[in-house]
Amino acid sequence: MKVIIPLAGKGTRLRPHTHTVPKPMLKVAGKPVMDYVLDDVRRLGNVDDVVYITGHLKETVERHVLANYADLGATFVEQKVQDGTAGAVALARDRVDAPVLIIFVDTIFDTDLSVITSSDDDGIIWTKEVEDYQRFGVVVTDANGHMTQIVEKPSTPISKRANIGLYYIKNWQLLFEGIEHTLKQPANKGEYYLTDAFQYMIDHGAKLRVIDVDGWYDAGKLDTLLDTNRVMLGRGRASRPLEYTGSKAEAAGLRITEPVRIEEGAVLERCSVGPNVTIGAGSVIRDSTLRNVIVGVKSTVERCTLTNSMIGDHVVLEGYRGEVSIGDHTELRGA
Repeated sequence: MKVIIPLAGKGTRLRPHTHTVPKPMLKVAGKPVMDYVLDDVRRLGNVDDVVYITGHLKETVERHVLANYADLGATFVEQKVQDGTAGAVALARDRVDAPVLIIFVDTIFDTDLSVITSSDDDGIIWTKEVEDYQRFGVVVTDANGHMTQIVEKPSTPISKRANIGLYYIKNWQLLFEGIEHTLKQPANKGEYYLTDAFQYMIDHGAKLRVIDVDGWYDAGKLDTLLDTNRVMLGRGRASRPLEYTGSKAEAAGLRITEPVRIEEGAVLERCSVGPNVTIGAGSVIRDSTLRNVIVGVKSTVERCTLTNSMIGDHVVLEGYRGEVSIGDHTELRGA
């Protein structure tokens, strides 16, 4: 099986962090978002190549993949023109000669991907039922659980099953036929959508099974990324060094409220930390209160009271109260 991972986007909703870090490599609970997904792919055990459609900060992505996931096979294709999801997947055409798993890696999902090994359908589209369906492309199904159409941001509840960017296509030949057809149509505000290729498949007789995931955690903007950090901490990613537990923490003037993740080498002095806080290796937190905050590596936070905030790597932040979003290599000193 082949895997296609489009990750060429600039991540504008997560600036300034994505000026220096590709959106899929931003960390939640101390781990890059894309690594949660790639670990699931690795567990499948039948992948012979992963095609990464790169763009923004492509060298950073390539270094990370080759250092951590080279065992899966890695092919990098640059998307020089940002013309949409169909355009991105089309770039992998020459590398695909088998069923394909397509994953957009700015979300984390809970589902058993091994279901693809026993699927008799032409493909599978995973969804998540949501209440705010007006924000999403939603998938409409027939009585047998097969997709009939995808409707973008419906004004009426025609469906509440949101398209989450996870697809398995067994009939890969028809998929690329559909993509080729889509790319010949007029662009929609300059973009070509992969969902139009799926609609082409259905219109030509394909059966695409729709399966709801157990969980879906967005990391595409600051508030949802922080919420995903909370969820991942609560699901086993919380940890802290021994010196920040029990009486040792009290002796250092610390009040720690779980869940938190404090990486080895972080230094905390006279702080209140948590819940839902991640602190990277080598960072120093002193005389501060942090709640629902992500701090990168080798940053210094002093005399601050922060909530709902994200602080990059190598940051110096002093004397600030409130909510902040500060990218790498920034210095901000208040009163």
